[in-house]
Amino acid sequence: MKGHYNVLFLCTGNSARSIMAEAILNIKGRPNFTAYSAGSHPSGTVRPEALRQLEKAHISTNGLRSKAWDEFSGADAPRLDFVFTVCDNAAKEVCPVWPGQPLTAHWGIPDPAAVHGSESEIERAFREAYFLLDRRISLFRCLPFKALDNLALKRELDNIGQTMPLVAPDR
Repeated sequence: MKGHYNVLFLCTGNSARSIMAEAILNIKGRPNFTAYSAGSHPSGTVRPEALRQLEKAHISTNGLRSKAWDEFSGADAPRLDFVFTVCDNAAKEVCPVWPGQPLTAHWGIPDPAAVHGSESEIERAFREAYFLLDRRISLFRCLPFKALDNLALKRELDNIGQTMPLVAPDR
Protein backbone atom coordinates (compact mmCIF):
# COMPACT_ATOMS: atom_id res chain seq x y z
CA MET A 1 0.00 0.00 0.00
CA LYS A 2 0.97 3.63 -0.40
CA GLY A 3 2.27 6.04 2.26
CA HIS A 4 -0.70 8.40 2.72
CA TYR A 5 -4.19 7.18 3.54
CA ASN A 6 -7.64 8.79 3.61
CA VAL A 7 -9.91 7.47 6.35
CA LEU A 8 -13.65 8.03 6.79
CA PHE A 9 -15.34 7.45 10.17
CA LEU A 10 -19.09 6.87 9.90
CA CYS A 11 -21.88 7.13 12.41
CA THR A 12 -25.56 7.89 12.18
CA GLY A 13 -25.67 11.46 13.51
CA ASN A 14 -22.03 12.49 13.02
CA SER A 15 -22.20 14.49 16.23
CA ALA A 16 -19.84 12.74 18.66
CA ARG A 17 -17.94 9.46 18.05
CA SER A 18 -17.10 9.90 14.38
CA ILE A 19 -16.24 13.57 14.95
CA MET A 20 -13.85 12.66 17.79
CA ALA A 21 -12.24 9.95 15.64
CA GLU A 22 -11.73 12.40 12.78
CA ALA A 23 -10.05 14.92 15.08
CA ILE A 24 -7.86 12.34 16.84
CA LEU A 25 -6.52 10.80 13.63
CA ASN A 26 -5.97 14.17 11.95
CA ILE A 27 -3.71 15.22 14.84
CA LYS A 28 -2.00 11.96 15.76
CA GLY A 29 -1.83 10.52 12.26
CA ARG A 30 -0.05 13.38 10.53
CA PRO A 31 1.41 13.27 7.91
CA ASN A 32 0.37 9.73 6.93
CA PHE A 33 -3.39 10.05 7.38
CA THR A 34 -6.18 12.44 6.54
CA ALA A 35 -9.38 11.70 8.42
CA TYR A 36 -12.96 12.64 7.67
CA SER A 37 -16.25 11.86 9.35
CA ALA A 38 -19.85 11.72 8.22
CA GLY A 39 -23.26 10.43 9.16
CA SER A 40 -26.04 8.57 7.42
CA HIS A 41 -28.52 10.98 9.03
CA PRO A 42 -26.37 13.84 10.32
CA SER A 43 -27.69 15.83 13.24
CA GLY A 44 -26.32 19.07 11.82
CA THR A 45 -24.52 19.91 15.06
CA VAL A 46 -21.52 18.60 16.97
CA ARG A 47 -22.16 17.67 20.58
CA PRO A 48 -20.52 20.20 22.93
CA GLU A 49 -19.43 17.32 25.18
CA ALA A 50 -17.42 15.84 22.28
CA LEU A 51 -15.80 19.19 21.63
CA ARG A 52 -14.94 19.60 25.33
CA GLN A 53 -13.37 16.13 25.41
CA LEU A 54 -11.19 16.96 22.41
CA GLU A 55 -10.19 20.30 23.92
CA LYS A 56 -9.22 18.57 27.18
CA ALA A 57 -6.92 16.35 25.09
CA HIS A 58 -5.45 19.47 23.42
CA ILE A 59 -6.91 18.52 20.04
CA SER A 60 -8.16 21.32 17.84
CA THR A 61 -11.88 21.45 17.16
CA ASN A 62 -11.61 24.05 14.38
CA GLY A 63 -13.58 23.14 11.30
CA LEU A 64 -15.37 20.16 12.82
CA ARG A 65 -18.93 19.90 11.54
CA SER A 66 -21.71 17.36 11.20
CA LYS A 67 -22.01 16.26 7.58
CA ALA A 68 -23.73 13.66 5.40
CA TRP A 69 -21.87 10.69 4.00
CA ASP A 70 -23.01 11.70 0.50
CA GLU A 71 -20.15 14.23 0.53
CA PHE A 72 -17.74 11.30 0.28
CA SER A 73 -19.45 9.19 -2.37
CA GLY A 74 -19.29 11.57 -5.34
CA ALA A 75 -16.75 11.81 -8.12
CA ASP A 76 -15.14 14.90 -6.55
CA ALA A 77 -14.79 13.27 -3.11
CA PRO A 78 -11.39 12.27 -1.75
CA ARG A 79 -10.36 8.72 -2.65
CA LEU A 80 -10.91 6.70 0.53
CA ASP A 81 -8.55 3.96 1.65
CA PHE A 82 -10.42 2.98 4.84
CA VAL A 83 -14.00 3.37 6.09
CA PHE A 84 -14.81 2.60 9.73
CA THR A 85 -18.28 2.52 11.22
CA VAL A 86 -18.18 3.52 14.89
CA CYS A 87 -21.85 2.98 15.71
CA ASP A 88 -24.05 -0.05 15.31
CA ASN A 89 -26.80 1.79 13.41
CA ALA A 90 -24.52 2.95 10.59
CA ALA A 91 -22.94 -0.50 10.38
CA LYS A 92 -26.36 -2.02 9.64
CA GLU A 93 -27.30 0.53 6.98
CA VAL A 94 -26.67 0.17 3.28
CA CYS A 95 -23.68 2.41 2.64
CA PRO A 96 -23.04 4.32 -0.55
CA VAL A 97 -20.55 2.89 -3.00
CA TRP A 98 -17.26 4.48 -2.00
CA PRO A 99 -14.90 5.44 -4.83
CA GLY A 100 -11.74 3.34 -4.77
CA GLN A 101 -13.20 0.35 -2.90
CA PRO A 102 -11.72 1.15 0.53
CA LEU A 103 -11.19 -1.47 3.21
CA THR A 104 -13.98 -1.35 5.78
CA ALA A 105 -14.35 -2.43 9.39
CA HIS A 106 -16.78 -1.96 12.24
CA TRP A 107 -15.34 -0.36 15.37
CA GLY A 108 -18.48 -0.12 17.49
CA ILE A 109 -18.32 2.37 20.35
CA PRO A 110 -21.15 2.83 22.89
CA ASP A 111 -23.04 6.04 22.14
CA PRO A 112 -22.13 8.65 24.76
CA ALA A 113 -24.94 10.89 23.48
CA ALA A 114 -27.46 8.25 24.56
CA VAL A 115 -26.38 8.44 28.20
CA HIS A 116 -28.88 10.14 30.49
CA GLY A 117 -27.89 11.10 33.97
CA SER A 118 -25.83 13.61 35.85
CA GLU A 119 -23.37 15.92 34.16
CA SER A 120 -20.51 13.79 35.49
CA GLU A 121 -22.07 10.57 34.15
CA ILE A 122 -22.47 12.12 30.71
CA GLU A 123 -18.91 13.48 30.79
CA ARG A 124 -17.65 10.01 31.77
CA ALA A 125 -19.45 8.45 28.78
CA PHE A 126 -17.79 10.91 26.38
CA ARG A 127 -14.42 10.34 28.06
CA GLU A 128 -14.78 6.56 27.71
CA ALA A 129 -15.69 6.90 24.02
CA TYR A 130 -12.70 9.19 23.48
CA PHE A 131 -10.25 6.78 25.14
CA LEU A 132 -11.58 3.79 23.22
CA LEU A 133 -11.31 5.67 19.91
CA ASP A 134 -7.84 6.90 20.81
CA ARG A 135 -6.66 3.37 21.62
CA ARG A 136 -8.03 1.89 18.41
CA ILE A 137 -6.63 4.71 16.30
CA SER A 138 -3.21 4.23 17.94
CA LEU A 139 -3.26 0.54 17.05
CA PHE A 140 -4.39 1.36 13.51
CA ARG A 141 -1.57 3.86 13.01
CA CYS A 142 1.00 1.25 14.05
CA LEU A 143 -0.03 -1.34 11.47
CA PRO A 144 2.67 -2.29 8.94
CA PHE A 145 0.54 -1.24 5.97
CA LYS A 146 3.18 -1.86 3.32
CA ALA A 147 3.88 -5.38 4.63
CA LEU A 148 0.26 -6.59 4.74
CA ASP A 149 -1.92 -7.71 1.86
CA ASN A 150 -5.57 -6.62 1.88
CA LEU A 151 -6.82 -9.85 3.49
CA ALA A 152 -4.33 -9.62 6.36
CA LEU A 153 -4.99 -5.91 6.75
CA LYS A 154 -8.76 -6.51 6.89
CA ARG A 155 -8.23 -9.12 9.62
CA GLU A 156 -6.14 -6.64 11.63
CA LEU A 157 -8.76 -3.89 11.21
CA ASP A 158 -11.48 -6.24 12.46
CA ASN A 159 -9.30 -7.22 15.45
CA ILE A 160 -8.76 -3.57 16.35
CA GLY A 161 -12.55 -3.20 16.45
CA GLN A 162 -12.57 -5.63 19.37
CA THR A 163 -9.87 -3.80 21.34
CA MET A 164 -10.64 -2.14 24.62
CA PRO A 165 -8.69 0.78 26.14
CA LEU A 166 -5.56 0.08 28.20
CA VAL A 167 -6.29 2.72 30.83
CA ALA A 168 -9.45 3.08 32.82
CA PRO A 169 -11.00 6.43 31.84
CA ASP A 170 -11.76 7.34 35.49
CA ARG A 171 -8.64 9.43 35.84
